[in-house]
Amino acid sequence: MALDFSVNNNASASSILSNLSAVNNALNTSYTQLSTGNKINSAADDPAGYAIAQQMTAQVNALNQSVQNAQNGISMLQTASGAMNQINNILQTMNTLAVEAANGTENSTDLSNLNQEMQALQNQINNITSQTKFNTMTLLDGSLATNGVTFQINTDGTSNSELSITIASVSVGALFGGTINITSQSLAQQAITSIQNAITSLSAYQANVGAVEDQLNYTVSNLQNTAENLQNAQSTITNTDMAQAYTQFSQQQVLQQVGLAMLSQADQQPDAILKLLQ
Repeated sequence: MALDFSVNNNASASSILSNLSAVNNALNTSYTQLSTGNKINSAADDPAGYAIAQQMTAQVNALNQSVQNAQNGISMLQTASGAMNQINNILQTMNTLAVEAANGTENSTDLSNLNQEMQALQNQINNITSQTKFNTMTLLDGSLATNGVTFQINTDGTSNSELSITIASVSVGALFGGTINITSQSLAQQAITSIQNAITSLSAYQANVGAVEDQLNYTVSNLQNTAENLQNAQSTITNTDMAQAYTQFSQQQVLQQVGLAMLSQADQQPDAILKLLQ
């Protein structure tokens, strides 16, 4: 086997230095993976894995925002439902007043007093209708009766990711067609029918709001489950396997130490040429 002695080129040292450079790069990668907990910290670490992880991240972020959208929708519908409950309580009181006024034993003074309370209750219904708002949107005045409101509850731009609801007006004018008066027995009897019809209508509105609220609750649970599963799948791609990474790190440290020792030995090769010249 021929011995290659050259003063212009130390092939052994060059080869060892190249290997050392590769080991040092691997060590730097291990440092990053161990310190961040992420196996993929840039596209250079794993181009295909990085691309997949970014797509998964976008989907998880969109799912989490969809959860927030649905929860905001639930809060909005709870606001509307709570106000409707108050109006329903008022209607029950109005019905009692109308039944009392329809009795022939009430004199004109009694009817006047009962009607005064009836007018105050109707004013309160209108106050609730105009003051019930969510994020500055008035909910019960009929502004949502035609176009309604649409909740974005999933990650794509199709109608499958949307849930819409319309909310009818529950003002006195909408419920009764006008103001109710119980200043006479006959008017009180008419009021009974109008109020009971209004209770039926309002109950239907409440049932509609409640049904959509239930849908949103189920949607939130499904979205959270989907996001959690997708995040777990993403973690298998991006998260560092700490045991494996530390094992590789230890091996790279040994290779670095051996490489440095061998580089020191290779650097002494030109000394052998000098001995030949002595």
